[in-house]
Amino acid sequence: MSEDARTAAPFSPRAALAVVTGGIVLFFLVLWLIGSGMGERKTNNGGAHAGSKGLTGYAAFAGYLAQRGFTVTTVRSAAALRQPGALVLTPPAGADPKDLERVVLRRRSFGPTLIVVPKWNAMPPPVNRPDAKTGWVMILGAGQPHWPGFYDDIYLALDRQRPRQARPRWSGAGLDGTLPDGSAVASGRGDRLIPLVATQGDARVLAAYVADGGDYPGLRALALADEPPVDEDEAHGDYPVIFVFEPDLIDNYGLSRAENALLGERIVAAALEGGERRVAFDLTFNGFARSRNLLTLAFEPPFLAATLCLMLAALVLGWRAFNRFGPALLTGRALAFGKTALVANAAGLIRRTRRLHLIGGPYADAAQGRLSRALALPARLGGAETEAAIDRALAARKVDGPAFSVTAAALRRARRPTDLLRAARTLHRLERTLTK
Repeated sequence: MSEDARTAAPFSPRAALAVVTGGIVLFFLVLWLIGSGMGERKTNNGGAHAGSKGLTGYAAFAGYLAQRGFTVTTVRSAAALRQPGALVLTPPAGADPKDLERVVLRRRSFGPTLIVVPKWNAMPPPVNRPDAKTGWVMILGAGQPHWPGFYDDIYLALDRQRPRQARPRWSGAGLDGTLPDGSAVASGRGDRLIPLVATQGDARVLAAYVADGGDYPGLRALALADEPPVDEDEAHGDYPVIFVFEPDLIDNYGLSRAENALLGERIVAAALEGGERRVAFDLTFNGFARSRNLLTLAFEPPFLAATLCLMLAALVLGWRAFNRFGPALLTGRALAFGKTALVANAAGLIRRTRRLHLIGGPYADAAQGRLSRALALPARLGGAETEAAIDRALAARKVDGPAFSVTAAALRRARRPTDLLRAARTLHRLERTLTK
């Protein structure tokens, strides 16, 4: 293999730049897809929530408020439930009452909470209905939830109407209208409830707010009954809790009538009491809760600064990679040939094991043996006698420095690398003096 073939890069700079640029573009595309929620399931599934366009959904109410100048959002995380403005909760009948109570209590200091009590049992239309659209539902009947521990002093009622009986009419907020379906009317009663909407004639409470010691002048102006007097000095500063017992007042089924839309807007506006016109519709109780992912979190404060620093560092590294100084360095063989490689590998092993202090004695013995042969000393001499003979040979040559026996003893005692190296060099110098 030639030298040029070994140093040539496998990719040209343009090809490498294209690969890196393509990877960056794909990364940001995936990030955008995750942040925009394109990979999540559709909310128009026929449920009773703000993403549903079926009869029992509230997409029409959310769209109407947006057209009327409200800032309307949908909530899919528990952290977003604490944002200012009004919150519309549309929990299903099987919602956990402890979770409901926790959300409502935490919301009291952020904004009013409007709870729509579910009523209808619905299912998607059969597959043999070619005219059915996505999100349509068939109403199977009516029922009411059981949420023990959540406002137990409020009692729910479901009155079923006779087939030919006229649809009930309602009044409230200076408006009146007719319920879209009279087969079942949901209402509530309780000592702390201040009715906002009621049926005409029998005054069943269809919507009300809770009198809990707070001062709510906006809702008080819409109330159909007098609220117990509130001491302004002792009134707490929390926001109100509103119950809509009859969902047909504001669901898609009911918003086919203009008076229902106006009713819902007036109740929300009265609850906000002239504050910021923001309304959030909860989707977490309807199975659309999601957690914040790390990719989108990296581009939000306070992590945005660290992300920008990492991107800048990656840009600098990429620039340096495409503008390196000189050709690529050739790497040597992992195992070299000959005695030099053997010595280098042995030395590397000793250095890695940190056993340098064990080589001082063998090195001194090897030097003693070489000098004994070089001076033709008798083999019967012991170690001490051999070293004494070497010392006499050095003295005869008038060599400056320590005697061989002293240097050998210092090498055998050495433990630190610097001491070993110093004694070994001295011993090597003495050996070269005697073997010249």
